[in-house]
Amino acid sequence: MIIVEKISEWKQIRESRSFINKSVGFVPTMGALHDGHIALIERSLKENDLTVVSIFVNPTQFNNKNDLRNYPITLENDIEILTRLKVDYLFHPTYKELYPDDYTYKVIESKFSKILCGKYRPGHFEGVLTVVMKLFNLVRPQRAYFGEKDFQQLQLIKGMVNSFFMNIKIVSVPTVREKDGLAMSSRNLRLTKEERLLAAEFPKILSSGIPIRQIKNNLKRKGFKVEYVEKIGNRIFAAVYLGKVRLIDNVKI
Repeated sequence: MIIVEKISEWKQIRESRSFINKSVGFVPTMGALHDGHIALIERSLKENDLTVVSIFVNPTQFNNKNDLRNYPITLENDIEILTRLKVDYLFHPTYKELYPDDYTYKVIESKFSKILCGKYRPGHFEGVLTVVMKLFNLVRPQRAYFGEKDFQQLQLIKGMVNSFFMNIKIVSVPTVREKDGLAMSSRNLRLTKEERLLAAEFPKILSSGIPIRQIKNNLKRKGFKVEYVEKIGNRIFAAVYLGKVRLIDNVKI
């Protein structure tokens, strides 16, 4: 696996013979890799000649500075995982490399990004869409892979690609869950033992088939701080807090 930190170096590699007539799959991540990421990467490895994974903890999508400061960084372990999987390239840029304009230019969506998580995390999806646009322009993949756990993000990225006529297929991969049903997330590492045990109740209550109001009440009774539970189309979306850790999930009805 080749590790690239400089955009100038990456551009040379991307224009090299190695990429001629090769299909490219891309998995953007913020590191702290888990089995959910691995499912995306394995899908890319199966469907493309070359697979590029990025690791970049994107500060522009954090509206909570403490959340950014406490985001788990496990780069050495991440590199071991990617090497074992036989990923072709790891792109690991710095903020100054990716944001030479210091986030003056932004990609903004004005409707779907304002509800659900966007309502409670102002500016979050602007940061997500902006960094994904930058990464897409640099990697120039034929396919990019995203998990359904972040379903709102997935739909917004699909919308961005369609709106800007980007020749990229967005491949969605079902949510990967722990044995007890909790959706895998890098933030799960920040849960205490007691919180982690309780977290398993979140997907169980969410998928119980009871009315939305009852879902909220049951979550509160269990000790969750409920940010929102909403039904849109054929899915129920929810965000809750356990201690200082924010968990999101969605289930298909």
